[in-house]
Amino acid sequence: MKMRGADLLARTLAAAGTRHVFALSGNHVMPIFDAALDAKLSLVHVRHEAATVHMADAWGRLTGEAGIALVTGGPGHANAVGALYTALAAQSPVVLISGHAPLDELGKGAFQEMRQADIAAPLCKASWTAQSAARLGDDVARALRIARSGIPGPVHLSVPNDVLDATVDASFPRDFTVETPVEGKVDLSSAKRPLVILGPAAMREKRSYPVPAIGMESPRGINDPSLGKVADVLKRADAVALVGKSRDFTLKFGQAFAPDCRVQQIESGEVVGASSSEWAEEVRAALAWRPAEWRTVKSGGEGPVHPVELCREVQKLMGKNAVLVSDGGEFGQWAQACLGAPERVINGPAGSIGAALPFAAAAKLARPDATVVAMLGDGTFGFHTAELDTAVRYGLSYIAVIGNDACWNAEYQIQLRAYGKDRAHGLDLLPTRYGAVAAAFGCHGEDVSKPADLSNALERAIKSGKPACVNVAIERLAAPKY
Repeated sequence: MKMRGADLLARTLAAAGTRHVFALSGNHVMPIFDAALDAKLSLVHVRHEAATVHMADAWGRLTGEAGIALVTGGPGHANAVGALYTALAAQSPVVLISGHAPLDELGKGAFQEMRQADIAAPLCKASWTAQSAARLGDDVARALRIARSGIPGPVHLSVPNDVLDATVDASFPRDFTVETPVEGKVDLSSAKRPLVILGPAAMREKRSYPVPAIGMESPRGINDPSLGKVADVLKRADAVALVGKSRDFTLKFGQAFAPDCRVQQIESGEVVGASSSEWAEEVRAALAWRPAEWRTVKSGGEGPVHPVELCREVQKLMGKNAVLVSDGGEFGQWAQACLGAPERVINGPAGSIGAALPFAAAAKLARPDATVVAMLGDGTFGFHTAELDTAVRYGLSYIAVIGNDACWNAEYQIQLRAYGKDRAHGLDLLPTRYGAVAAAFGCHGEDVSKPADLSNALERAIKSGKPACVNVAIERLAAPKY
């Protein structure tokens, strides 16, 4: 049948079961916006191109489906590309589709002409530019397969204007078979203190293992405060299976293990072995360990609020189907260490900040009946503040809790450690009333400065039925270190 390249693209996505396309409009992709109507594709229209990729990333992590991001070419593509690194490090299945200057104008100074595939390639499993309308459905199907096959990750496809507008005789693909990861087998039967260490994608599989298994998805690695005293048990292990995980910086390139520890690495597969109940309990206790004083820490009556006390109140919101979203930075580390939820989406091994609000929006789409709570610092909040507008337009009633210390605190702590207090400068922010900012976007907004007001503010946010932002003045503290 005859159809435009744009129709072939949209119908291929629909045939693959795509539920949402996270998009930002622009000249190059308006044919796809038009084609989405007949293909009955849901477009979630956001406020910044990077947010399309962050939303697709969170969607991919939570659902296992490929998250689809759609942006225009040139600067739109460039804005989106940086977010691919977060998805790549988190092993998240994402397909970024970017508009592109027409093929017949390349090399002539076309509008927003850019070597887009080359720019995205280092941050993707694969990156290419479509060359014909007739093959565009196959290009899309290939991108979807690659994103989800093996260890998942992002893929980029650029689609030139003339490819989208061309009318061809074509049928759209129906085979979206995903290649499973390369299966391996690790035998830990002879070990007395065996461990399995999982990369981000392997963590999401939720497989059971016959020996203690530890998921690692934080850029702080063995110093991840959400893993307690994990460094101690890694040093004591005598055999380790790395599943979908490399000996990277988070494991000190292998130096996190004892010199005589036997380490084997596989993409996926079977682990054979057993562990004593004493070793299993030692691992469990190490991961669960938190400083005893956290149970009783109190803020001053007039504030600001200690991060642990803030997290204690937020934990009360975490029901059986809650999703915790946590950004990076010092406050993000407090949140990850103190809060538990059935599912979580964090900034991941990339160590980037700024994705929390897009992550939360996608999480609410993926889990509409869940309580979605996003924890982020005040510096982070500035990256994608306008995505509150997206949340209001689509009725995505998550709760964003801002730990506001009026500072780029992670970098401030680096200055204190490396250069001393007298040389700590340039990192202050204003103690802005971000709750009022959120209210101006149409959200429920609260600004809290006293610990006594926190519980009621969170309760009002939950009951509002709106996207909500609770901005809390917190103590300027370094992230927890054990």
